[in-house]
Amino acid sequence: MNWIFKRARQFYRALKADISIDDEKYLMQHLNRQEQELFMQMGLIDQFHSLNVAYTIERLVIQGKEGIDREFLIRCALLHDIGKINFKASVWQKVFAVLVTTFFPRLADELELKGNRAIFIYRNHAELGGQKLQKMGLYNEAKIIARHHSPPRADDSKELKLLRLADEEN
Repeated sequence: MNWIFKRARQFYRALKADISIDDEKYLMQHLNRQEQELFMQMGLIDQFHSLNVAYTIERLVIQGKEGIDREFLIRCALLHDIGKINFKASVWQKVFAVLVTTFFPRLADELELKGNRAIFIYRNHAELGGQKLQKMGLYNEAKIIARHHSPPRADDSKELKLLRLADEEN
């Protein structure tokens, strides 16, 4: 039931997605010009989601807590879904990809093999985003972002764990 409530909340927030002047100021504080341009290539829903992930990071991480670089983690949060920029899916395409992948994984495999872009992007955007960031020279960010949807491992960094947690909350 918790999963359904969380996804329903996420759907509602996606329908209400909007970027405010304060959000734009926040982006300018935490991303350089090149990173801002990359962020702006995402669809509005993904921008809104990424900002909320960053705001959640702000709430979870106090500067200097346990050796975590808060600025680095905020940048990762803002850029974590850039692997979606080549495919601006509608809310309904996103809903379809999440539901089919969650409840019918074999069907999702078949649809992905047949070229369903929504499912492909949903499943692979983390790695695609990591590749984009590597090409930009953002190697540390790429390492975290490429793994943010991978199954947890014992050697996961604190930053990766926090990014996953903030992403899950949003």
